[in-house]
Amino acid sequence: MADVLSQGEIDSLLSALSTGEMDVDELKKEETEKKIKSYDFKRALRFSKDQVRSLSRIHENFARLLTTTFSAQLRTFVQISVASVDQLPYDEFIRSIPKMTLLNIFEAYPLDGRLLMEVNPNIGYAMLDRLLGGKGTSINKVDNLTEIETKIMTQMFQRMLDTFQSAWESVLDIDPEMQDLEVNPQFIQMVSPNETVVVISLSTTIGETTGMVNICLPHVVLEEILPKLSVHYWMQTKKKQRDETEIDALEQTVKSAPLLMQAILGYSEITIEEFLNLHEGDVIELDQNIHEPLLLVTGGEPKYYGQPGQLKSNMAIQITEEIKEGD
Repeated sequence: MADVLSQGEIDSLLSALSTGEMDVDELKKEETEKKIKSYDFKRALRFSKDQVRSLSRIHENFARLLTTTFSAQLRTFVQISVASVDQLPYDEFIRSIPKMTLLNIFEAYPLDGRLLMEVNPNIGYAMLDRLLGGKGTSINKVDNLTEIETKIMTQMFQRMLDTFQSAWESVLDIDPEMQDLEVNPQFIQMVSPNETVVVISLSTTIGETTGMVNICLPHVVLEEILPKLSVHYWMQTKKKQRDETEIDALEQTVKSAPLLMQAILGYSEITIEEFLNLHEGDVIELDQNIHEPLLLVTGGEPKYYGQPGQLKSNMAIQITEEIKEGD
């Protein structure tokens, strides 16, 4: 996007042109010259803009779900939102995070490889303090985690991964499982230093404590599902799922609709006088032979043939043949 000049800059430019300090022809010449942009091959952009936008949407949903989850669990003000989505070399990401921090290393089957979630110690200890009944005060002593603190944080991170699974459901059914909890990023070597990773930074506020949660997704791990991150694929999948849902709903509605079925015992013709003189115990002769099957009518249309009988103490009809419709 081009830079927008302020009114003061515009006035200065017009003043310089009018006094001759700047030449219009020189400005035109600069515009026509080819502009060379340097490209760093060590920082290759392997994710398309479309895929980055899809990852951003997924993790915006993750941030909303995580806000709801932690608000209910910690019973304090929690606000989590996506601050940025960048792709950079893995080595650059490792050097950008603190030397002592909370690193959640996890796998997400069926993805082949390990993912990383880095939680700033301020945020981690604020949540830990709330879980232990405190006010949510952060004490940065990440280099000296006790066994109890490690156990509680492991359970907390696993709960975050359950929410991570829910956020990814629209794209892929994953099963994230925590593998390790580390505090020194220099001890972690998930992929090669030059491997491109997407880093989703979540701005997090717990009570009065603020910090960042960074999710590192290596390209080599997401490579197989990258086509599913395109908007075209996403819209097609959503339309297909919507159509299948509507068909299933319609099918269930039709199945539960009441339908009247009648067994025709036979027909007979009598006069109005005979009808008016009918009494209890009178017999009406039908045109149906007792050895012939009865006709079963469904919704006014002949559908089956059957024979009368008895099931326990109830009269019943046993279907013997379906009436086939013609071409």
